[in-house]
Amino acid sequence: MNKIIDGSHGTAGTRREGGRRLDWRKRMSDTVAYGLLVYTALQIFVTMHAVEGRGGSLLPLVGLVVLVAAIIPLYRRYERRWEVLDNDRAADPSLRSAYRRDQLAVWLLSIGLPFLLTGLYKVIVAFV
Repeated sequence: MNKIIDGSHGTAGTRREGGRRLDWRKRMSDTVAYGLLVYTALQIFVTMHAVEGRGGSLLPLVGLVVLVAAIIPLYRRYERRWEVLDNDRAADPSLRSAYRRDQLAVWLLSIGLPFLLTGLYKVIVAFV
């Protein structure tokens, strides 16, 4: 019964500080979720700021929805690579560098892509 209460029922793995179990699947899922939130917020504030004053059209909002919807499959691909791990492999500390690589990619996309897309928009508007 104690094994069920403390969450150690049949799962092997490495414990981190604070007694929490290392699970790369959960960590990547969290990274993707937070990355998507940051990406969406930046798209709203950066892109909408860049297109404000261009008329009362709903086109910028439709474009924003398309940009957010387009990034979801890419983020999902990162998450899917980690969710297929079994319990033992998901707690393997040797996967730290692979996790950090994917985590860095998600955050670079989350922060960089909204600014890149806004920059491209401004360049296109400047030449049109």
